[in-house]
Amino acid sequence: MPSPAQQTPVSPPPTFSSSESFARELDAADPLARFRERFHIPQHAGHPAIYLAGNSLGLQPKAAREIIDQELRDWADLAVEAHFKARRPWFPYHEQLRTPGARLVGALPHEVVFMNGLTVNLHLLMVSFFRPTAERHQIVIEDHAFPSDTYAVSTQLAWHGFDAAAGMLLLRPRPGENLLRTEDIEALLDREKRRIALALLPGVTFLTGQVLDIPRITRFARERNIIIGWDLAHAAGNIELKLHDWDVDFAAWCSYKYLNSGPGAVAGCFIHERWARDPKLPRFGGWWGNEPATRFQMHVEREFKPVPTADAWQLSNPPVLAMAPLIASLALFDEATMPALRAKSEQLTGYLQHLLDELKSDRYEVITPRDPTARGCQLSIKIRDDAKKLLHQLTEAGITCDFREPNIIRAAPTPLYNTFSDAWRFADALK
Repeated sequence: MPSPAQQTPVSPPPTFSSSESFARELDAADPLARFRERFHIPQHAGHPAIYLAGNSLGLQPKAAREIIDQELRDWADLAVEAHFKARRPWFPYHEQLRTPGARLVGALPHEVVFMNGLTVNLHLLMVSFFRPTAERHQIVIEDHAFPSDTYAVSTQLAWHGFDAAAGMLLLRPRPGENLLRTEDIEALLDREKRRIALALLPGVTFLTGQVLDIPRITRFARERNIIIGWDLAHAAGNIELKLHDWDVDFAAWCSYKYLNSGPGAVAGCFIHERWARDPKLPRFGGWWGNEPATRFQMHVEREFKPVPTADAWQLSNPPVLAMAPLIASLALFDEATMPALRAKSEQLTGYLQHLLDELKSDRYEVITPRDPTARGCQLSIKIRDDAKKLLHQLTEAGITCDFREPNIIRAAPTPLYNTFSDAWRFADALK
């Protein structure tokens, strides 16, 4: 992937037009258009709102309600027997997410588990993968990482007795630039390789929407004996991933953004099989990480025997009502397929970029990479004046975006349910 300085502007296809009728033509030709009807679209003044905040909270799949209702019925009718006799038995409930989740992130099924929330999972994974010594204890993290990641890293350092500020090696863009350069990341990893215990990087940066070169950076880190993990909160369900083939050590992601599983819903983890099958790797224990055959023999089997899969990182039994919406959403991803979604995403985001270019306004600056391979379905727009006023005006017009202080509006045209007409109406409102 080229660095920002090497990237040349990517011109929109010559067939792009800025007319509303052209947006409708693109919608009519969209092979994934049918999926929009599978979601509840918020309304504004009696019409579908323009919802461009799927990078913050995805919309509700219509199928989610029926699955939740089924679990409620089974709870009412079967009570504790539902663990084994429900339509979807509760005892192995998390296993329903394993295979579709693995397909989503390019993993083997036994390398994936859904549990807890993202930050909880990062802490549990750092129990295993952050093994600091006096000489080697620093953690590489993006300077503008999502705050919860920074809190997790800083408190892990403090827990191990190290100064948090000195223990974090911060990745920053060069002065005057908005994006990270791959060669700068590699230079830091190489220069500090004897002091780095862990690198924890975003697959897609939450502020700019930049896609980092996961396979290249992973390979570079592992060649220097640096454990590397990836926060895929803005990558899972957004870009194509091949975590197993890329030899990633571990990864974690939430599911309430592009995976549409509901507010605060259960998160996902990837642990490469070389680690998942290593019983000597330190981890915290809990009954749902134990061998299923002895899981209920608490009074007989007192020793924690981790199952040789990613399931070993589970602590508690699966939250059935929280997992139910994710079953509905992952089924949609399986049906649509990530290659098809990614193809539409590049076209849809490219079309929005074209429309913003046509505004020819000095008030706006898109700080997301122009190269389609270096961005997901998000454009981060820096507003030069009265950013909050503009956000209020967009909201009044029935357009929902995400705002980051002090002046960044993040618009995410999500391919499962957003349309080219959504993009046109957003740009028209800005104009």
